[in-house]
Amino acid sequence: MEVTDLEEAAAGIGWYHSIDLGHGVVTRGLSQNRIAAEALPDFAGRSVLDIGAWDGLYSFLAERQGASRVVALDHYVWCLDFHARQQYWEECERQGILPDHDRDERDFWQPETMPGRRAFDFAHKVLDSSVEPVVGDLMTIDLEALGSFDVVLYLGVLYHMREPLTALRRLRRVTTEVAVIETEAIEVPGHEDEALCAFYPGGELNRDYGNWYALSEGALAGMCRAAGFRRVETKVGPPLLPPPPAPPIWRSSRQDRENYERVMRDRQATQRYRIVVHAFP
Repeated sequence: MEVTDLEEAAAGIGWYHSIDLGHGVVTRGLSQNRIAAEALPDFAGRSVLDIGAWDGLYSFLAERQGASRVVALDHYVWCLDFHARQQYWEECERQGILPDHDRDERDFWQPETMPGRRAFDFAHKVLDSSVEPVVGDLMTIDLEALGSFDVVLYLGVLYHMREPLTALRRLRRVTTEVAVIETEAIEVPGHEDEALCAFYPGGELNRDYGNWYALSEGALAGMCRAAGFRRVETKVGPPLLPPPPAPPIWRSSRQDRENYERVMRDRQATQRYRIVVHAFP
C-alpha cells in the first residue's frame, strides 16, 4: 500500500489508540493517556496477554519488543455499538435516570460484525502482526482454556469492573510472572495510609456511566494482595504537589490572602490520577 493510500485508509477509521503503522503514518487516537516505557516490564522472550486490548497499542508494542507470544483479549469494545449506546446514555441523562447496563449485551451488541475491532484488524494487517486476537471477557472466559502468561497487561480496565476484587482474583490466575495494572486512582490528603475507594454510580467520572471506581494506592495494593498477589510495586503513583507557598504577612493585600487560601484548599482536595502498579504472584 502506498503511503498516501495508507494515510487515507487509516483516516477513515475511528481510533482510540495512536499507533505507529510505519512509513511515518500514526493513527489519530482519541486517548491522551499513554503509559511511559519505564512503567512497563521487559517483554522480550515472554508470553503476554493484553486484556482489554482495544486497538492493540500495547499488544503490538509487546510484539515489537520481542515477546514470544501475544494474545489480545477483548469483547466489550470490539462487539459494542458505541454510537447506539451513547445515544441511549444521553437520553438517560436528559431524563435524569441511570442506564440499564444489561442493554449493552442485549440491545447494542454486534458480535457478528464486531464494529469496534475494525481498527485492530487494520493495524494487525498493516503491521503483518502475529498477535492472536481472542474475543472474550476475563470475568466469564474459561481461564484454563485461555492459559497463563508471563506478563499480563490490565490497562484502563479495572475501574470499569463492577466486581474489582473478583476481577483481580481472575487476573492472578492467568499471571505467572507479573501483572501490570493501570487504573483510575484517588489521593486524599491526610489519608494517604488508608485503603480508600471512591464509587461513581452515575457519570461522575468523566461522564462515563461505565466508570465505577477509583482506588487509593493503598486500596489497590490491598486488593491485589487479597487477590493472591504476593508483592505490589507502584510504578506511577500520586502526583507530587509543589511545596506550599509562604503564608502572607499581615500587611498582605486581600487578593494575596485569598490566593493563598485558594492554593491551600486545592492542596487539601482529593486528587484523581492514573496509577500503574506491577503485581507479582
